[in-house]
Amino acid sequence: MKKLLRRIIWIIILAIVVFTIIYAWPRAPILTAFAARGMCSGVFVMDREPERVSKEDLSFFPISLAKTKIDYEEKSVTARVLGLAKRKAIYREGLGAVLVLDIPEEELRAKAFTQPDPGYSPDTIPWPKGDLLPGSMPDGVDYNKLNTILENAFDKVDAEPFKKTLGVAVVYDNAIIGEKYLEPYDEHTLFHGWSQAKSITNAMIGVLVRAGEIDINMPPEIPEWSDDERSEITLNNLLQMTDGLHFVENYFDISEVTRMLYTSDDMYGFAIGNPLEHTPGTVWNYSGGTTNILSGIVRNTIGNDKDYYAFPYRELFHRIGMLNTLFETDGEGTYVGSSYCYASTRDWARFGLLYMNYGIFAGDTILPAGWVEYSTDPVPGSQGQYGAQIWLQKKDGRYPEIPEDMFLVDGFQGQRVFIIPSKKLVVVRMGYSMKNFDMNKFLMGIISTLPG
Repeated sequence: MKKLLRRIIWIIILAIVVFTIIYAWPRAPILTAFAARGMCSGVFVMDREPERVSKEDLSFFPISLAKTKIDYEEKSVTARVLGLAKRKAIYREGLGAVLVLDIPEEELRAKAFTQPDPGYSPDTIPWPKGDLLPGSMPDGVDYNKLNTILENAFDKVDAEPFKKTLGVAVVYDNAIIGEKYLEPYDEHTLFHGWSQAKSITNAMIGVLVRAGEIDINMPPEIPEWSDDERSEITLNNLLQMTDGLHFVENYFDISEVTRMLYTSDDMYGFAIGNPLEHTPGTVWNYSGGTTNILSGIVRNTIGNDKDYYAFPYRELFHRIGMLNTLFETDGEGTYVGSSYCYASTRDWARFGLLYMNYGIFAGDTILPAGWVEYSTDPVPGSQGQYGAQIWLQKKDGRYPEIPEDMFLVDGFQGQRVFIIPSKKLVVVRMGYSMKNFDMNKFLMGIISTLPG
């Protein structure tokens, strides 16, 4: 009996060792990289308490296994799992957090950037470009019911996290009619949009199209593709994610997206290096790598890094009042268009308004005529749920009772900007999970408070 028990114990130990070597250990550096960068951005970009970052942004398994250490003097964060697989992230002024991988830390820090002055103060300008709210609100809204719906979107004070909402804002007929935040956050707090950044990249491409700098129907000039079939990929294919490149978007395993985000200094270079798997234009495949190719194309089109870093601020953010927004770059200095844009709830609402109003913001034309219609046209093969870096309601069962003309800016862990033109409505919900949050019911409740 004792011999059998010893044998069982040794089998269990062997199984644990095999599991650690084959499965857990190769994933540990990705876990620590996620945690290091997440904590670095949380503390130095979003100005949040580390305890809150751990409790919210880094709270899910297996990321929660990583332990982080903050150096406030050098503005860096290191993370480990069981004391091993160390990864370090550093903060650079104007460019946010970046992982220290193959590029020397001194070189990464040297790329700090001073954001351009917007030339105005939001405290002195009316909404939507500024933060001065009108003395009166739109007529016909049931404000008591709306406030109750917003209140119920949050966990109660001192309650165990369940709904996990951090901030919400409701804009009707271009006016903010309701907003609420989990303490101590407010209308100035930056939240991580994750894949909401893809729609920001869509807007950057749109600005260049309006300026006549690029043609979406033409293949981009990518030397690495010039001698093979990838040279047939057009900008339109990239925008619609029908480029045909091999790319697996699985955040919970070792995949192209996790290797790109957490093991690569050059995400554009990583993404363009993937082989062609399908004929361009024939298969839709959701891919963060495709978006980072678009970001690299923006950089190559502008040609000058100083102008490139200023570009999203001068040509997009500052023109629509997004003054509480920061876009992070990778180690090579390319904006991580797939994943790393941080903005306040109001700023995400402003971005939604830009698309609600077909690329015109408070009288300022930002995007070319027809760009929003193009961006919200269903891509063949996407089952009607995707346009050009923007998600759609059409044929999408996630929100069965919401008007079909709704489209949305969608991010990991429950970040959402819903745009419903037929209701003149933009709804923003920022949080750190949607597992226990009924978004369809939330939206239906808000719609029920509107006139008509």
